[in-house]
Amino acid sequence: MPDFKIVINDPEAPKTAKAVKVKVVGDGDIPFTDRMKDQFELPVAKVNSKLASEIAAKHGVVLIRMRRPDTGDKVKMVCKLEVDDSTPDNTVRVSLARLIDLTGTQELDGEILRAPAWQIRINDERTNAFIGLKIGDEVAGEIVGLKNVKLVITGGSDIAGFPMRPDIPGPIKKRALLSGPPGFHPREDGERRRKMVRGNTIAPDIVQINTKIKYL
Repeated sequence: MPDFKIVINDPEAPKTAKAVKVKVVGDGDIPFTDRMKDQFELPVAKVNSKLASEIAAKHGVVLIRMRRPDTGDKVKMVCKLEVDDSTPDNTVRVSLARLIDLTGTQELDGEILRAPAWQIRINDERTNAFIGLKIGDEVAGEIVGLKNVKLVITGGSDIAGFPMRPDIPGPIKKRALLSGPPGFHPREDGERRRKMVRGNTIAPDIVQINTKIKYL
C-alpha cells in the first residue's frame, strides 16, 4: 500500500478561530501511542464543556501554542479534542510524556484555538481513493474522519520533495521550464528556470497530498 501524509487546510478557521489563554497540564493517564507518534492518529487534548464551547472547533481539532520555559522557543501541538468535565476551567490536559518531550516541563501557560490546518497519515485501503485523482478533484471527507465535507486536492509532493503542478498532466516526473511556483520562486521579474516537478495526478510514489476542506 502507498503511504500518504494528508495535509488538511480548513479555510473557515482563520475567520472564526478565537485563541483562548489556558494552562496546559501534562496528564500521565493520557497516552501518546506509537500510532500518534507516527501520525496515524492525532494526540488527545482534554478540556471541559465550557472551554470546548468557547473554542468552537468544528471538526474537533485544535492547535495548542506554547513557549519552552528554558529557551522561549515556540512549540505547537495539534490535537483531537475530548470533552471531560473533570478538567478545571481554562485548563487543557495532554499527554504528560508528550508535553515533557516538547517543552521540558509538566505544566505551562499557552493558548488553544481551532486548528487552521493539520495532517494525518494513511497507509491502508483508504489510499486507493486518492490514486489517480488530479489537482482540483474532490474526495469525501469521511476518508479522514470529517463529516459532511469534501476534500479538494490542491497539490502534493514526492519523497524527494518535488511538487505536483496543475499544468502538467499525468502521474509523471519531468524537468519543466518554470516561471513561478510551485517548484520555482523567481528572484527577478521574468526569471525562468528548468526544474524537476511532478504532474497533476496522484501516483503511489507521492508521499504528501495537500487538501482543503470544501463545505457542502
